[in-house]
Amino acid sequence: MKQGAGLTLGVIVTLIAGGGGYWLGNKGTTLPGAGSTAVTADTLKTTGESVKKERKLLFYRNPMGLPDTSPTPKKDPMGMDYIAVFEGEDDDGNSGEPASANQIRISTEKIQKLGVRSEAAELRNLDKTVRAAGRIEPDERKTYAISPKFEGYVERLHVNVTGQAVGKGQALFEVYSPELVSAQREYAIAAQGVDSLKDAGGQAQAGMKQLAESSLLRLKNWDISEAQVKALAQSGEAKRTLTFRSPVTGIVTEKKALQGMRFMPGEVLYQVADLSSVWVVADVFEQDIGLVKLGAQAKVRINAYPDKLFEGKVSYVYPTLNAATRTVPVRVELANPGLLLKPAMFAQVELPVSAKGNVVTVPISAIIDSGTRQIVLIQQGEGRFEPREVKLGARSDSNVEIIEGVKEGERVVVAANFLIDAESNLKAAVGGFGHSAHGVAPKAGTESEKATPAAKRSSHHAEGTVDSVDTKAGTVNLNHGPVDSLKWPAMTMEFKAANETLLQAFKPGAMVVVEFVERQPGEWVITSVKPMVMGKEAAAPAPVANPHAGH
Repeated sequence: MKQGAGLTLGVIVTLIAGGGGYWLGNKGTTLPGAGSTAVTADTLKTTGESVKKERKLLFYRNPMGLPDTSPTPKKDPMGMDYIAVFEGEDDDGNSGEPASANQIRISTEKIQKLGVRSEAAELRNLDKTVRAAGRIEPDERKTYAISPKFEGYVERLHVNVTGQAVGKGQALFEVYSPELVSAQREYAIAAQGVDSLKDAGGQAQAGMKQLAESSLLRLKNWDISEAQVKALAQSGEAKRTLTFRSPVTGIVTEKKALQGMRFMPGEVLYQVADLSSVWVVADVFEQDIGLVKLGAQAKVRINAYPDKLFEGKVSYVYPTLNAATRTVPVRVELANPGLLLKPAMFAQVELPVSAKGNVVTVPISAIIDSGTRQIVLIQQGEGRFEPREVKLGARSDSNVEIIEGVKEGERVVVAANFLIDAESNLKAAVGGFGHSAHGVAPKAGTESEKATPAAKRSSHHAEGTVDSVDTKAGTVNLNHGPVDSLKWPAMTMEFKAANETLLQAFKPGAMVVVEFVERQPGEWVITSVKPMVMGKEAAAPAPVANPHAGH
């Protein structure tokens, strides 16, 4: 009975194993191995082969990127687990094919630390608000000067302060002029002569009328009002003084007249401005002036009235540019009820303008502007970024038009792009597309290709002994061996450390392997450091994939 049960159980196990193997061979399903590594049925030929296919654990590295490793799992002082590094990966956890010469490659962990964020380029209508600083000015068309056309003296002032409000026809001042008195007498005599010769012959009467008309014209040319002329004609008596009145309702903005002073023809004694409407003259920057159109609605805010919004229209764009400020004056007309707006007040002007339609746009934060060209980082895949030169167009408050260089839907880095620049030496990567981006690749075997190997365009490696460390300056003196990628001989030179944490890894006399980049001409910056393997010759660097072999 026991033998039969054992035989039956053996047959069942054999059938399950055979069926499972057949199903795995057809489906390629992944089965869990003994550890955490998974193997597939296609590679599961024998137990020995499956062990060979498993990734080999090299060591555990510090989760914060410090030059500290461990052969066994452990935690850092902050309680974070150390990260396993397997064979075929670099210290950052990258595996697979290296990035192309024109690409930047950064580990997923560093991307998370840097806070890298990307967005897709989109079609947008770039509506924009042009903002400019301005000032309140009187309407020049409603500003009047009171200036007598004859010589005389100021006899009496009716309005004697600047800033006083006056109505149209209100008396401003009275003047005495010998010329004015003489002209009045001439007209009075001529008017009486015309009346006395109305029954005389035609020739005598015509001569007297001509004399009266010329005297009257003289008075009118001196701005004597019609009411004063009629009073003079009726009474026949010349008045000693003449009263000047305001031609408009407004504010006295200038008063030069003093009681008893002598004035000459053409001298401005008063200036009156009608402030029922005013101008706002805004200084628009040169790059925005092409967007401003006549008749456009403008919103104006005054610091004195933060709760009020004034609205007007653009009435004129001046044809001149201020060379000192690179701005063009733009005039906006505003109604001024209650005379709240005072000349010389500062104003903040907003001019909403519309764009030319839907265009490819990216956030302004995606642009890395070197001054001579503009660059964006295109996300090509997990941890891969391609620097690409772009041509910019119109801007809004948060986005910019891409005329050339980026297509709709491509993802661009919009946050931490400058940190990626510092992390991977963007300058070297950009230099790589100086040829290929324009369709001209260097020929094989040329000097440029020999001087800049494809795999080493962005970073270089060196090994040596730490001579000294300057923590204040953030520099390290390193006595290093030859650097093949730069054709450098062995020498002692100064490097900068990329950060303060990295600087703490250097101790005088320590033998290290460093990775460094040229951040700017002549400035060499160490981006990573690994201790050299003890017991080996100083000329042999530790393998990059396993810098701590032998621990």
